Amino acid sequence: MSTDDALLRDEHDGVLVLTMNRPAARNAMSLDLAERLAAALDEFDARADLRVAVLTGAAGTFCAGMDLKGFARGELPLIPGRGFGGLVERPPDKPLIAAVEGYALGGGFELALACDLIVACETADFGLPEVRRGLTANAGGLLRLHRRIPYNRAMELVLTGRMLPATEAFELGLISRITPEGSALATAVELAETIASNAPLAVTTSKRVIRESVDWPQPEMFQRQLPLIAPIRASKDAQEGARAFAEKRTPIWTGS
Repeated sequence: MSTDDALLRDEHDGVLVLTMNRPAARNAMSLDLAERLAAALDEFDARADLRVAVLTGAAGTFCAGMDLKGFARGELPLIPGRGFGGLVERPPDKPLIAAVEGYALGGGFELALACDLIVACETADFGLPEVRRGLTANAGGLLRLHRRIPYNRAMELVLTGRMLPATEAFELGLISRITPEGSALATAVELAETIASNAPLAVTTSKRVIRESVDWPQPEMFQRQLPLIAPIRASKDAQEGARAFAEKRTPIWTGS
């Protein structure tokens, strides 16, 4: 693992682990951290050897939201084209998993919502408390939460600003896996390794279709899907997958 001040990086077997590392501030998002995270995600998408990323926080906390001390100095942790934290407006093309321990509050919750999957320990807490501070959840909370859980439950959480315990979030389907305290990262990495073992082009395209098709008109859904999936059917990896199945061996993916 290499230490990069506010952001720790670790990579193995196609999995990149990014750890927000500002424990004294409960990993609150600063401009410096946002810049580092944006650069790391750009590199993640650009490198063929990295297939899945995991985002987590150091010292038992995911992220407590925006760094208010930085805000008081006039700093906003916003990256042009990527938004808050260098993530929420443009998530990576490849799969990204949030591994949540402790608190994911405000912008921290919105970072998790920008990820494709969320793994959380049973004692974690999520929340969008902005209305209690005279603010609104502008980093994706108002745009994504009602797409991930039932509308009325999302509306209640946003308008009251109350905390959402991980156990309740799991029941609502927001969390993919719930773990004992201290195990979220290990479980997320295990999940990432499983995804990374699959054909990379197929995985990335599957993520794209699921995300983009949310608002496709029903009569056009299959037509819009076709230009995205046709190259996958014709890929070398598709042929390799069929051969490996017939030969009862592990496929060797080339991403082509």
